[in-house]
Amino acid sequence: MTAREIFLEMLKPDGKPDRLLDQYEALCVWLGDPVNGYLMNGRGPGTTRKDLWGVTISWPEDHPGQQPITTEDLKVLKDITKWKEVVHAPDVEANCQDGWEECIKIAREAAGPDRLLFAFSGTGLFEQCHFLMGFEDTLTNLYEHPDEMHELIDYICEFKLKVMKLYCEKMHPDGIFFHDDWGTKTNLFMNPDMWREFFKEPYRRIYGYIRSQGLIAIHHADSYLAPIVDDMVEVGIQCWQGVLPENDIPALQRQLNGRMILMGGIGAAIDRPDSTEEEIRSYVRNVLETCGPGGHFIPSITYGLAGTIFKHVDPFIDDEIRKYNAQLHMPVRNTVTLPRRRVRSAPVAESSRESTTGNVLSAISTSLCKGQRRRVLELVNTALAEGKTAEEILNDGLIAGMNTLGDDFSAGRAFVPEMLIAAKCMSQAMEVLKPLLQGSGIQAKGKAVIGTVKGDLHDIGKNIVKLAFESSGIEVEDLGVDSSAEAFIEAAQRENCSIIACSSLLTTSMNEMARVVELAGKAGIRDKVTIMIGGAPTSQEYCEAIGADLYTPDAATAARKAVEILSARSA
Repeated sequence: MTAREIFLEMLKPDGKPDRLLDQYEALCVWLGDPVNGYLMNGRGPGTTRKDLWGVTISWPEDHPGQQPITTEDLKVLKDITKWKEVVHAPDVEANCQDGWEECIKIAREAAGPDRLLFAFSGTGLFEQCHFLMGFEDTLTNLYEHPDEMHELIDYICEFKLKVMKLYCEKMHPDGIFFHDDWGTKTNLFMNPDMWREFFKEPYRRIYGYIRSQGLIAIHHADSYLAPIVDDMVEVGIQCWQGVLPENDIPALQRQLNGRMILMGGIGAAIDRPDSTEEEIRSYVRNVLETCGPGGHFIPSITYGLAGTIFKHVDPFIDDEIRKYNAQLHMPVRNTVTLPRRRVRSAPVAESSRESTTGNVLSAISTSLCKGQRRRVLELVNTALAEGKTAEEILNDGLIAGMNTLGDDFSAGRAFVPEMLIAAKCMSQAMEVLKPLLQGSGIQAKGKAVIGTVKGDLHDIGKNIVKLAFESSGIEVEDLGVDSSAEAFIEAAQRENCSIIACSSLLTTSMNEMARVVELAGKAGIRDKVTIMIGGAPTSQEYCEAIGADLYTPDAATAARKAVEILSARSA
């Protein structure tokens, strides 16, 4: 079979392709069309400029991609209740009518007879929301302003449908390759029921339209989406590209039983400048032997376009897939469908739900977990009136609640919005307690410097860790993004920090973490600071390799470990 024939065969639930595809072998994803040209608005490496939505987009010269800058002064949408006044979608219908004939000719020549041609549509519904207002506001507004969020998402959906219509009528591709990330590598950004409430039906409209035109629907999300994989099938997604190995691909293959192609499995962990041939081949071989027999699987790097960042990696991936295909394999048919993973819709932990409201500190903890800001403030004042000290309220009420919610977050029972809402409760309550804590001479547990390392503009994970630290009583010096190793060391010395916490979402920036460890040694503070690392491409193995002290997979775990470290240092 040709690559094209294999992909089409895999779209059939009972399809029988004669080998595994090699990454993007069957796909020609085309970005050189009039719509993408118009929406890019002259952006490219080495530029920082506004896009047609008014979002400031930065694309550093040495950076593999672009990121929105959503600081308070640059944020397009500061108040969701006024979204209609400030959010204006680009007019693709008026500005993207010309140039299609030449586009089709070049794109079809590039695809050739053996590959399927896909139009590319980036910045999906969720991503467009957080481009406009920032990640934290997007998630908290789902709770606090649901009506306005529904309206805004529908507005963005209508814009996307206009784009889909142009592709279908003008370009006539074989399919649409759509981007929207909905989670981290270990969890969804939001409760599955919240995703269903806000995003499932708009995506049913988008993918329903694509399928109604006879096109193939591929969705890219290099995220943990296992709890909503059945929903993805329901809305019309035929291939999920970017499937991280953390999703337990063999389990998903049994659950899906041929209803959707899973494309990915090869994570960013091996896409590093120092990765060796042996390491890459071993990693890929394990993916192939684990996921290949389950069917309806395309091994590929989990990125949303073809190619690894470091060019020495791809040839070894391709060669291992070739070797695997050259072997004799016995056919495997999936016959067992696993039940859907049950995910609780309530963000509150069992322990907090069982708290007795008769105990005011337990009630503070419970209300904090539920995100009840007004109730938390009332209870804090009640506790003070009853003679509770500010320290008791902080430790046994507020921090106890954040710890409970953190446990739920680590266990996948609570999600980022609940953490953000609780942090807002904590912040408002602290405004009441701060004067009393200062007057009593009580100090913060300790100090940490935190930042996203140089070469990386991602701030979502770093910001969540910062909230978790502060909610645990740790004072934080936030360096922001694109922070050099020198900046971490200088801040740690200046602020007398006991913890240096480095975040990275890109393999291209990971080496800066190693430089932080190296410079801490040269500055003579290595035995005085604990260096923590985190982010999608990092791992315990990488932590040990660079000589850092601690790797944590999520913000709640990072905060717990940081408190333990600071408590041990002060003992």
